[in-house]
Amino acid sequence: MKKIKKKRLKYNKLIFGKNKYGGRNNLGRITVKHRGGGHKKKYRLIDFKRNKYDIKSIVKTIEYDPNRSSFISLLFYEDGIKKYILSINGLKIGDVIISSKKKSKFHLGDSAPLSIIPLGTIICCIESIPGKGAIYSRSAGSFSKILSKDNKYAVLKLSSNEKKMILLNCMATIGSISNNNHKFIKLKKAGEKRWLGFRPRTRGVAMNPIDHPMGGGEGKSSGGHPKNKKGIYSKGYKTRKKNKKSSKFIIKKKNK
Repeated sequence: MKKIKKKRLKYNKLIFGKNKYGGRNNLGRITVKHRGGGHKKKYRLIDFKRNKYDIKSIVKTIEYDPNRSSFISLLFYEDGIKKYILSINGLKIGDVIISSKKKSKFHLGDSAPLSIIPLGTIICCIESIPGKGAIYSRSAGSFSKILSKDNKYAVLKLSSNEKKMILLNCMATIGSISNNNHKFIKLKKAGEKRWLGFRPRTRGVAMNPIDHPMGGGEGKSSGGHPKNKKGIYSKGYKTRKKNKKSSKFIIKKKNK
């Protein structure tokens, strides 16, 4: 008897082809080093806004996404719309979740404004500007915590231990991002790195002085303080802009 293959549930209207650029810009010049090759990928359109309010949805699948560290879930809404979201840790197939601006009781995967989420709640997929879409706590296993609120802002403790003020009408999702074990992944061979789209890199100390600030010297010389090819320090050098508009919302900077 022939074995019947199970068809994986897909919603192709949310899956698109993805072009590769190998680290080149529109002139064909390398702007990002050590990129190229890799396995073919398709992009899944993720709903980071969660702006379908007060319409229940059922979690139909929990899938792997090659473009991100976390898993994704396919939601079937009551009105027939289907959308992908970042999967939440503990969310199961068949669970019912909702996005609402006036709900009082919350379940795992529900989305709501910070103004009605209780203090101390573990949240993820947090907006910085209302309606813009989630930008904080989106990688595997990450989450934030609500510490306090005032008339306009909520103080959140981010995954980096940074404390930041965010507007109360910004949306957030209850729970932490799925795939906690992503940080324990170890690549078995160099070929696995190539599958991910990374090319080999040459150490700066192994180059000539004309090619790299750390190059040259007799034998295996250390090369001094770690720098990149342009001479900018690569360890301990602050890269955040001093006059960035969002700097005034940071209460406590992240640990080095």
